[in-house]
Amino acid sequence: MVHSMTAFARQQHDADWGTLQLELRSVNQRYLEPHFRLPEALRELESSFRETLRNRLHRGKVECTLRFEASEANQTLSVNQERLAALSFALDEVRRTLPDAPMPNALALLDHPGVLQSSGLDMDAIKQATTTLFDQALSDLIEGRQREGEKLKSLIEERLASISELVAEVRARMPEILQRQRTQLEEKLADLSAELDPQRLEAEVVLMAHKADVAEELDRLDTHVTEVARQLKQKGPVGRRLDFLMQELNREANTLSSKSVVADTTRCAVELKVLIEQMREQIQNIE
Repeated sequence: MVHSMTAFARQQHDADWGTLQLELRSVNQRYLEPHFRLPEALRELESSFRETLRNRLHRGKVECTLRFEASEANQTLSVNQERLAALSFALDEVRRTLPDAPMPNALALLDHPGVLQSSGLDMDAIKQATTTLFDQALSDLIEGRQREGEKLKSLIEERLASISELVAEVRARMPEILQRQRTQLEEKLADLSAELDPQRLEAEVVLMAHKADVAEELDRLDTHVTEVARQLKQKGPVGRRLDFLMQELNREANTLSSKSVVADTTRCAVELKVLIEQMREQIQNIE
């Protein structure tokens, strides 16, 4: 099943001790790249969140933002004297080294991680609620990636059908194209008033037909289209495999263009490249 790497999810939990709000945002990335913005009091949950992401996602840049507002009725604030003393010692070192550097005010010191502590809160209950909230948000994110992936799959399948139609059109017209080449060659020789050597003419026609023969390219295009369609039905991440197949499709389209001897095949080759590029842009978002 195709999953996009682009999605957004938000979950909120309200309790007597306060409010938790968690947001997950993911965009396309070559590998799994998580980023966390967590309150200091809940920073220790980051490692378990990372592990959960690794188990449930494979690719994408994932940003996790957690906001926690404690209820004032259940909160008592106190200053961590040891932390404050260590911070004061560090500031003294800064003053001696950089006497002209501006120093933080008292409010800024209280805002430093670990200086101001909350008591009266059941942190175990808050951490458990946060973990549950993260799991719920991640499930929503995955569902969103799946819905977006289905849309991408439909867009790609539409373009695969168009490619198959173009390939069938070129294949059906190949006898006509080769005959047109022969006629054009004969006309050119006649215009030059050249004495027609039937054997030489036939050899030239065979050579041009060989150069213009795109049967192998058409067969490979059909094979790649079939493989792309098969990959879209596979379980697990398929984005990298699809990206490789786009390169192969583009290679065959380029060869078809280079062998083109009439406007019709040139037009088909250009349309193929456009369709392949449209698919490639969509595939950049597939996990």
